[in-house]
Amino acid sequence: MLLSCSQSDADIVDGSPVMAFETTLVHLTAGKDTFTILAEVARSAEQRTMGLMERRSLPDSAGMLFLYTDDQPGTAGFWMFRTRIPLEIAYADSAGRIVSVRQMVPCEAQLAAGCPTYEPGKAYRMALEVNAGALSRRGIGVGSRLWVSALPASRVAR
Repeated sequence: MLLSCSQSDADIVDGSPVMAFETTLVHLTAGKDTFTILAEVARSAEQRTMGLMERRSLPDSAGMLFLYTDDQPGTAGFWMFRTRIPLEIAYADSAGRIVSVRQMVPCEAQLAAGCPTYEPGKAYRMALEVNAGALSRRGIGVGSRLWVSALPASRVAR
């Protein structure tokens, strides 16, 4: 599965999202250290497709959490079509254990087909995108834990 979207630059105002996202606190643990970020939650297919496209910046303490009701195969990756900032993505299983972390670079291709796909290689239930290096600088990697304080009331969409 590839995640993508099409929209015009005219739909973007100062890198702000053009779609509404709920937010929640996401906690990441490596050893005895815990790192917390405020994440926008992408539940619906439309939100997951939009993701962080066209954003010009992302605060260091922010990110986007992609949620799924079922496990996604290790071949279901993300791409960076029309994503303007370098990102790091952590894929986590249903228990919140991080199974893969990938560095993703903006794709300059004019067509989505020209962008590489960043696959985790393992099944996952959640994916968290943050600024490139934000996880690795804090020692967050495979085997680290990810958990959500509380999700807003709406249910996870398929």
